[in-house]
Amino acid sequence: MEKNFDTESLLKLVQDSTQRLKVVLTVLVLGISFYHFAKRDFAYRETTFFDDFMIDSFGPVQRAFTDSQNWLSDIVNHYVANVNASKNNETLQKRIAKLESDLLSTSETTKENERLKELLKFGQNLKHQEVLAQIVAWDASSDFRVIRINKGAADGVKIQSAVVTSDGVVGYIYRLTDHFADVLTILDPNNRVDGLVARIRAHGIVEGYTDRLALMKYVTRTEPVILDDTILTSGLGNIYPKGLVIGNVAKIERQSYGITQHIEISPAVDFSRLEEVIVLVSSADDSKKLEWNALDAFDGSDN
Repeated sequence: MEKNFDTESLLKLVQDSTQRLKVVLTVLVLGISFYHFAKRDFAYRETTFFDDFMIDSFGPVQRAFTDSQNWLSDIVNHYVANVNASKNNETLQKRIAKLESDLLSTSETTKENERLKELLKFGQNLKHQEVLAQIVAWDASSDFRVIRINKGAADGVKIQSAVVTSDGVVGYIYRLTDHFADVLTILDPNNRVDGLVARIRAHGIVEGYTDRLALMKYVTRTEPVILDDTILTSGLGNIYPKGLVIGNVAKIERQSYGITQHIEISPAVDFSRLEEVIVLVSSADDSKKLEWNALDAFDGSDN
């Protein structure tokens, strides 16, 4: 019995010693491994033949993959950048267009105000009621010899009221509605104005000739009219006040026969650029037919 006890104790002692030895050896191996790992130099390591083979084989593939990835990334970035730039460009173009439109509108308003100031300054010297009006249409069938304005009877405009600008005579009102009026210009053959050569005070009748010129008729051959002589309204009748500029002499023809001379007048008003006018409304109640009777009498004395 005692012998068995000793044998078991010895076996147990040997097992315990073996376990302790394993633990000590394990700790010793781990300690040595950690020591070598801590002391290892990662800056340089020789590669094996297998490592060289793998690197040389997969390196180009990895490089191609990386280049493709970068290329695709650049395309996406450029596309997004171009889309954003296009949107910004469109926005900027709209803003520029609006600014240009505002600038043009401001410039046109400034020019219009300057023209209106000149018209108002011109009207201060006349004893008539002035009505400012704008051109709204031209009668193309008569080569711009008839124009329409945006003022009518409701604005105080009357039949046979003179229409002028700061440059000179435009014509007179020959047709009227409540809010619009038609002007027979001095370029129309049916419009006759008693004119006066300012330099020599010679009289004649000015009437339309072409879409750019008028004629001064009934001026005798003995009158020394010269080129660029200024032609004014004489004030006869009740339509045009005296002293308004009609135009300047552009051409003179003196025939060897007859008693009058052919005189072409270039109007002072540039009808191709006409935008605003003044309607001169007389406050008097004199009949406007007096002037027409006088002009008809002149027409009856035609050679």
